[in-house]
Amino acid sequence: QVQLVESGGGLVQPGGSLRLSCAASGFTFSSYSMSWYRQAPGKERELVAAIARADSSTNYADSVKGRFTISRDNAKNTVYLQMNSLKPEDTAVYVCNAKRYYYAYWGQGTQVTVSS
Repeated sequence: QVQLVESGGGLVQPGGSLRLSCAASGFTFSSYSMSWYRQAPGKERELVAAIARADSSTNYADSVKGRFTISRDNAKNTVYLQMNSLKPEDTAVYVCNAKRYYYAYWGQGTQVTVSS
C-alpha cells in the first residue's frame, strides 16, 4: 500500500538546522510531484515547498525562501527538506505530500519545534 513516512523532526534552537526526510513506497515515486506542507496550532495548513516530477523545478513559500531547500532522490524514493536559520514561527507539524493529476497521498507528519 501507499506509504509516506516522514522523519527528522525535533527540537532545535533558533538559528539551527534540521533535515526532514520523507520515504515513499507503494507508488511510482518519480511520476509524482512532491511537496512539504506544515500546520501550526490554530493555523491552516500551508504549502512550504514543492518539487516537480518532470524537471525537479522547485517553488517555496515566501516565508522560507532562502532558508529551506527541497530536493528529491528518485533512486531512493525520498524527498528532503533542508531547513536552515530556523525561527520560532517555523514551529509546526511538517507533512509530506505526493501528487499526480487527481491522485494525492499524505504522510502522518513530523513535529518541528524551534525554541530556546
